[in-house]
Amino acid sequence: MRVGQRRWRRALLVALALVALQLGSLVAPAYACGCGAMVPQSGRQLSVRQETSVVRWDGHGEQIVMRLTVDGNAPRAAWIMPVPSRATVKLGDRALFDQVAELSEPVHRTRSYFWPRDGDWPFAKNRAVGDGAPRAGAKPPVEVVGRERLGPFDVARLTASDPTALRDWLARNGFQLPPALATELRPYVERKWEYVAIRLAPDRAGQTLGGPLDPLSLSFASDRPVYPMRLSRLAKTPQTLNLYVLSGHRMETASTIGGAPPQTLFAGRIDHPSGALADLTGRAAPVYLTALTQTFPQPSRITGDHELKASADDAPFQRAWYTDELMTLGGVPAWLLTASLTAVLATAAAFAIRRGRTPPQGSGAAPPGAPPHPSRAE
Repeated sequence: MRVGQRRWRRALLVALALVALQLGSLVAPAYACGCGAMVPQSGRQLSVRQETSVVRWDGHGEQIVMRLTVDGNAPRAAWIMPVPSRATVKLGDRALFDQVAELSEPVHRTRSYFWPRDGDWPFAKNRAVGDGAPRAGAKPPVEVVGRERLGPFDVARLTASDPTALRDWLARNGFQLPPALATELRPYVERKWEYVAIRLAPDRAGQTLGGPLDPLSLSFASDRPVYPMRLSRLAKTPQTLNLYVLSGHRMETASTIGGAPPQTLFAGRIDHPSGALADLTGRAAPVYLTALTQTFPQPSRITGDHELKASADDAPFQRAWYTDELMTLGGVPAWLLTASLTAVLATAAAFAIRRGRTPPQGSGAAPPGAPPHPSRAE
């Protein structure tokens, strides 16, 4: 076989392999999202574009309100979330997320600078003065303890003593979960946690899942605030967690659990909660709101669940977006006025000094103490 033919066949094989890899990625299921496990119908694709959760902790019980925004072509999907005790499930209020986002958004402030920068006159044209640039006992292996319909969701609340049996039960009931899930569920089974399994489906037949789903609210007893994250180890893409925590104090995570260090976006006391926030907190006032965000570039490195704890103090924090503006006086750059005034004063001072040192023109008078002029000979 000639060299050219071998090269052509090699290139063709590489191209076919790339096509096969690409097709495989198109139907690969998204095994996990930030909290819980998400698996679409076999042969379909579903990804969680955004996940936001509000956690309410009152010292005895916990409530998690979660909203998922998804993309894909799956008409049905399954989502499972472990919880430390029997959970009550209901639909959440969409307005809650807008409210906490508004409360924790950055404040806008203006900073003035004196000397001109790139883009200011005289370094740029067609720019108005003052414009600025922003900076930016034996039990069955699986026991169904409750099942109900909530809007588009089919919700099953389960207990399990065997993760493999849990996986098989879910499969028989339409929740097609990957075998790897049994391994990740075992720590929860050993701790006697329970599960909320949810079948996701669009409101109308023939539609596919997409966009923001209705929020779900899960309430359960717990001796400490926790946010389940272990199942996110199955995720195939980087994950982002956006978490709003409502408690009596400023809160933080006990560790990074294998992700980037969490960042605090807001911390502050809400003295008079109203609307959906008041409904969630039982209209108790005040309440402390902490907004946290964290990224997981490699979800396989997640080591467990997030445990939340009170911070060392309740110091408030709020981000700020700054707009830098050139300092002006009466619409004129302050630096230009200062430079002009300095130049005028310097010129006047130099003129005064020079004038004081120069004798008047045409004056024949000798300075005091000078010897008289000698007389000319007759």
